[in-house]
Amino acid sequence: MPAKSAAQQKAAGAALAAKRGDMKKNELKGASKSMEKSMSESELEDMASTKRKGKPEHKSKH
Repeated sequence: MPAKSAAQQKAAGAALAAKRGDMKKNELKGASKSMEKSMSESELEDMASTKRKGKPEHKSKH
């Protein structure tokens, strides 16, 4: 599943780093913390590898 915004892609990257042990899980905040718990490594890889070009910084709420 591709990321809908740059912020979502960055959060997925942080969650993936924690899941792989490259950073401490207690350093995660907000969305990345819940993503690390609820998503598999392959799902996080898919979302983190989404290209940022043309993506808004944050997804609009409509």
